[in-house]
Amino acid sequence: MERYDLIVIGAGPAGLSAGIEAAKHGMNVMIFDENHKPGGQLFKQIHKFFGSKEHKAKIRGFNIGTELLKEAEEVGVKVKLDATVTGIFENKEVTVNHDGAIHHYKGSSVIIATGAAENMVPFEGWTLPGVIGAGAAQTMMNLHGVKPGKKILMLGSGNVGLVVSFQLLQAGCEVVALVDAAPRIGGYGVHAAKVARTGVPFFLGYTIKKVEGSEKVEGVTIGKVDEHFKIIPGTEIHFDVDTICVAVGLSPMSQLLKMSGCAMEDNPKRDGQVPIVDEYGETSVPCLFAAGDVSGIEEASSAMIKGRMAGLRAAYKTGFAEENLMEQNESLFEKDLDSLRQGMFAPCNRGKLIEKTDEGISVSKNLLAKGFVADDEIERFPGVTHQKGIHPVIECTQNIPCNPCQDACRKNCIKIGSCITALPVVAQNCGCTGCGMCVASCSGQAIFLVNEDFEPGFTSITIPYEFLPVPEKGTIGKALSRSGDILCDAEVVGVRTAAAFDHTYLLTMKVPNEFGYKARFWKKS
Repeated sequence: MERYDLIVIGAGPAGLSAGIEAAKHGMNVMIFDENHKPGGQLFKQIHKFFGSKEHKAKIRGFNIGTELLKEAEEVGVKVKLDATVTGIFENKEVTVNHDGAIHHYKGSSVIIATGAAENMVPFEGWTLPGVIGAGAAQTMMNLHGVKPGKKILMLGSGNVGLVVSFQLLQAGCEVVALVDAAPRIGGYGVHAAKVARTGVPFFLGYTIKKVEGSEKVEGVTIGKVDEHFKIIPGTEIHFDVDTICVAVGLSPMSQLLKMSGCAMEDNPKRDGQVPIVDEYGETSVPCLFAAGDVSGIEEASSAMIKGRMAGLRAAYKTGFAEENLMEQNESLFEKDLDSLRQGMFAPCNRGKLIEKTDEGISVSKNLLAKGFVADDEIERFPGVTHQKGIHPVIECTQNIPCNPCQDACRKNCIKIGSCITALPVVAQNCGCTGCGMCVASCSGQAIFLVNEDFEPGFTSITIPYEFLPVPEKGTIGKALSRSGDILCDAEVVGVRTAAAFDHTYLLTMKVPNEFGYKARFWKKS
């Protein structure tokens, strides 16, 4: 039986972070993962992360995964792949199926970071080929380069449904609709807005009635629901589709924790059956920890911090970290984690209708109901200003934990302050140079450069653009509104990128002045 100071189960963001932190303090660490590649969900995530630079904000998920793997290798963490943990027993003995046999390992401490699994909702036709989880669609697209389908309906408006909808569009799929039985958007408004402005319609308060097809998905009918979530007769709408993506939440994969004998609870606020843990992730079994989504669903940024906290505490409990060093580092981790748990999307606000921002500004009702901020609502937010010459316009309208735009602007045009959930403010007469760093750094693609004095009668708008092929200067297309409606012809007057933009192109189009504060997307005619 092989012995290690720490055994980590799961090589995702939480597990890798835990192993790295423990190894930094001298622990001999082994990580097991059942997959062929390490990194968990990170390598499926091609979007840029939220948070601050301490949380790896504005870095794409797969690049964060690469950084973690490199760091793990540098500190001597061992990672065994294609290794399925089949059991965890008394005295922290772990059985692992790999190389065609069952092997036994013993750890002085164990961290379980097995993550979460996609939920499914039954409806007529839900077992047909072509009905898949949104995470499965991400795997097909972003890991294997395979389109999940041609015409797709997305069920679920949480962050997963919104992010995957946008990535489906990037892959060249048509998203015919985004549907959710809930009466309002569940994820970040900036994620919803970037989907809406491409022309995808939102159907909030609707659900799937029936998927049509005998051997595969050939169509779908949705209907509006009443207060009991029953479909109202006569409200049905049909779509011709070949794929249904389901994004209706995640459930912690806590089976190994239950097997270990630690105290468990059914906790809806933590998304299901989870272990009872302290603030460091330690369960009722000494030196057995849970880290990441297995103890409650949060963003990957939070999972990485919780992993580091568990790794550090494991090092302390087994004599590898001194108490004063542990307390100092844990204080920093707690501060970082707390900053991610503020604002409208804090765990304490789950399920609540937030009507005012922290600044006292009325939340956009249109955004919650239709996925985009209405023209008569947008001017109330501090990031939306009118100035001479080129300047940023920030359509960030919710208290989301994110501040890369503030760090990106060398002219200090953008202010968020010490609280990263505050709404961005654009300074008057800020001296913007039009460098575009704020546009490229915005994880929510909610920043635009506007020049109302571009040409007589025309305004230029620089937008973040992440679609291929990238249009050339001089191409005439259509300018789309926040709702995805066609406004007018729009000429591309500039396209640029740079290494610092990390594969985000800055597309500048010119439109008549009347559309300067309405046009937010460019589409080929």
